[in-house]
Amino acid sequence: MLTLLGKPTSVNVRKVLWLCDELALEIAHRPMDAPGDAQAVRARNPNGLVPVLIDGEAVLWESNTICRYLAARQQRHDLLPVDPLARARVEQWMDWQATDLNSAWRYAFMARVRGSAAHTDEALIAASGADWNRLMTLLDAQLVHTGAFVAGADFTLADIVLGLSANRWRMTPMTRPDLPAIDAWVARLETRPGYRAHGGNGIP
Repeated sequence: MLTLLGKPTSVNVRKVLWLCDELALEIAHRPMDAPGDAQAVRARNPNGLVPVLIDGEAVLWESNTICRYLAARQQRHDLLPVDPLARARVEQWMDWQATDLNSAWRYAFMARVRGSAAHTDEALIAASGADWNRLMTLLDAQLVHTGAFVAGADFTLADIVLGLSANRWRMTPMTRPDLPAIDAWVARLETRPGYRAHGGNGIP
């Protein structure tokens, strides 16, 4: 039995939960929100962050790595292609999500959604929001180019990790540009039960 550690409000935990729905994969989900759970997470991930996946004796952390592992484990080559170039096109967008996009939204999201006392500088909030919008505009252009999903004509892991990011962007109270290709893509994602359960579920 696979075990996933991490609270279901975490966008990175929800990536894995959505993927497990796509894979029809049974997994024991432990929210890790009780006293002492943080220490238990740190014992498995030195960064002290979730999600953490336990598969027998194997322990993995980093949400996008976990997603790659599970897709490969289940031989879902539609989600993570075998062909090197096709796989690279999926992974480049996954990496972009984890680096460029995550770095852009963090300050604005912590201020506007989490209400963090450490994120109250209005100039930094505005700069973060502007950078976030700039990168989402790049994603919109990619979706115009493909006409369907992030990496091409077919749904892949890139759509899972970026689908969660798009939901967060759409739900954060801030000024956003009108990006019709993203709206149409999200409408396609909404036909998938896993997205409805873990993406468009009212949690930013």
